[in-house]
Amino acid sequence: QVQLVESGGGLVQAGDSLRLSCVASGRTFSRYAMGWFRQAPGKEREFVSAISWAWSSGSTVTADSVKDRFTISGDNAKNTLYLQMNSLKPEDTSVYYCAVRHYGCSAQDCHDAGRWDYWGRGTQVTVSS
Repeated sequence: QVQLVESGGGLVQAGDSLRLSCVASGRTFSRYAMGWFRQAPGKEREFVSAISWAWSSGSTVTADSVKDRFTISGDNAKNTLYLQMNSLKPEDTSVYYCAVRHYGCSAQDCHDAGRWDYWGRGTQVTVSS
């Protein structure tokens, strides 16, 4: 059983920055990935970014739509994940979810939400124009 708690969302203006955090508690894993997805009203859940510690490498993958503006990082020892979001746009408005996946993921399949094992409740990010 893994519990995930996101924080850091809020209401900002276009061009501003936010830093999201996610802390995982409960059972720990020697090999796993943590990632961020987002979901806007009426839309499918969308992959944002992930970091995989399957081999303690801390390798990352980020969606093309945000890779120039968002940066993922994490602390493997603390089971903590971050998402630095810069130059925010109104289209970034979504609920942002933290997730954990056993054994990690590759750049080719991190985006598949169905393969992730645990999910947080989400944190709202709203960007006004």
